[in-house]
Amino acid sequence: MTIDMKDDSIKSVAQLQALIKAVETLGALTVERKNSKEEVYAWMNDLLLRLTYRSLRKKDKGIVRRYLTLYSGYTESHVDHLISAYMEKGKIARKERTQPVFPTTYTGEDIELLAEVAEAYDHQNGKALKEVCREMYAVHGDKRFKQLSHISVSRLYDFKRDARFREKALHYTKTRSVQVAIGERRKPYPEGKPGFLRVDSVHQGDKDKEKGVYHINLVDEVTQFEIQVCVEGISEEFLLPALEEAILSFPFVIVNFHSDNGSEYINKVVAKLLEKLRISQSKSRSRRTNDNALVEGKNAAVIRTHMGYMHIPKKHAPDINAYYRSYRNPFVNFHRFCAFPDEEMDARGKIVKKYRTYLTPCQKLLSIPHVDTCLKAGATRASLEKEATRQPHLKAAQEMQKEKSKLFNLFSTKNML
Repeated sequence: MTIDMKDDSIKSVAQLQALIKAVETLGALTVERKNSKEEVYAWMNDLLLRLTYRSLRKKDKGIVRRYLTLYSGYTESHVDHLISAYMEKGKIARKERTQPVFPTTYTGEDIELLAEVAEAYDHQNGKALKEVCREMYAVHGDKRFKQLSHISVSRLYDFKRDARFREKALHYTKTRSVQVAIGERRKPYPEGKPGFLRVDSVHQGDKDKEKGVYHINLVDEVTQFEIQVCVEGISEEFLLPALEEAILSFPFVIVNFHSDNGSEYINKVVAKLLEKLRISQSKSRSRRTNDNALVEGKNAAVIRTHMGYMHIPKKHAPDINAYYRSYRNPFVNFHRFCAFPDEEMDARGKIVKKYRTYLTPCQKLLSIPHVDTCLKAGATRASLEKEATRQPHLKAAQEMQKEKSKLFNLFSTKNML
């Protein structure tokens, strides 16, 4: 049984002692007061003042302590602490906060906006996302990014563990070796000039013995300008038109075409196409696994991260190719930041690469001295700059993600028919 005590009529210590004996006699009786600290402290202050606690004898003070312990629900040490505070300050009150409060730089809205950027960019690395935020404010004038434009990479990763961020941001097939006298086994040396392509294929898996689509990825070694196309298969019927379209999509003159030793590229038909376009062909060297590492890294970071690993039937290749042409390729080249290495020499004289510079492929292309001499007819510095600033980075990313959702919904709709 629980009783809420009303002790306003108590005027003496003898009355307190009688109440204590009554409760101890009943044994099972529990006496409970209000839960709020403010109410308990006010009750204690009133009782101690009413009984003139300061002038009581030691024995009577013990009875008061016993009573407060019994009816407050606090421990004896806690009650002693509160009474000491009463004796020192004349009242019992909640202790004021003494911990310093530091100013908040980033608000909840900033964290949610950062999550929106990360989601739109398929959770790219922190340095690239930082550059997006910086340019959204400095270049595109989006005032929402004022604080995020100065965010550090470490702070950005801290926010990725924040509950608000998590709530807002819901996310290689080996080729056979062949010995064909096509293409030269060498590593291309572009010497800082664009037009040296690294090429590879990404298979979208098999299901019930049905082949999925193939993504063809072409990446320029110097600028990381990247064109992706999708084909139903890697036979001549599908591959040649796709390769020609992709090569002609680059805004600069293509000089070299480099791939691994897979037969989809090392064959007479592809060699004839490249010869017609006046492009030299090279292939990876034996036991040099890093020769085509750039495009293989892009396969994972750009294609797999975005398209996933699920099986996509080859009949959807035209839909994916249209999506790449209109949305994905422009986004990757004009709005997605990439890391570019700075070569330094360490104490032992060894060249090491430090990745501090983040630019979009278009920005890297335009930073090359005398780049106008490398551009194709119809492509100019002004036209590239106009396309790069035609829309803000985040808007381009969100528009691309919206079209990606429509594309994947189309897969489901077509599969149900």
